[in-house]
Amino acid sequence: MENLKNIKRALTRKEMKQEVLRLQKEGKKVVFTNGCFDLLHLGHISLFNKAKSLGDVLIVAINSDKSLSCLKGPKRPLVNQRGRAKFILYLKPVDYVVVFGEQTPKEILNQLRPDILVKGGDYKLSEIVGREYVKKVYRFPFRKGKSTTNLINLIVDRYGSKKTQK
Repeated sequence: MENLKNIKRALTRKEMKQEVLRLQKEGKKVVFTNGCFDLLHLGHISLFNKAKSLGDVLIVAINSDKSLSCLKGPKRPLVNQRGRAKFILYLKPVDYVVVFGEQTPKEILNQLRPDILVKGGDYKLSEIVGREYVKKVYRFPFRKGKSTTNLINLIVDRYGSKKTQK
């Protein structure tokens, strides 16, 4: 995986596990969400804000470039994992970013054991991977039309057949 060592608050899984244990020992409520996040939009920002409001510390786990490409296709990611980590860490509600290479967050949730898992409301509770490793699952209401795929399609529709104008 691409080196994120020089990005403050972007931790390895091992470092993140130690940090979660420390935070929970201090009585902090640790919230976790995950996704590809290769083209941030209002739906993501709203999700991060709500997730942070549910606890004290927000961890955002992002799919590695390889796992994102396996999930979304060979033309993605649009932004590499280093860039995505930096963008996400610029957002006020986000405390930490960690990268995971699997196609689901099950293994990293098992390792980290956060208190709360936040997922989009487009998932049924029974479909939420890793729910057995947290105390609580919060389903964030899905915002119709607020998806990366919709945003990509809008850009292609508007600019796909034309030369980009300044």
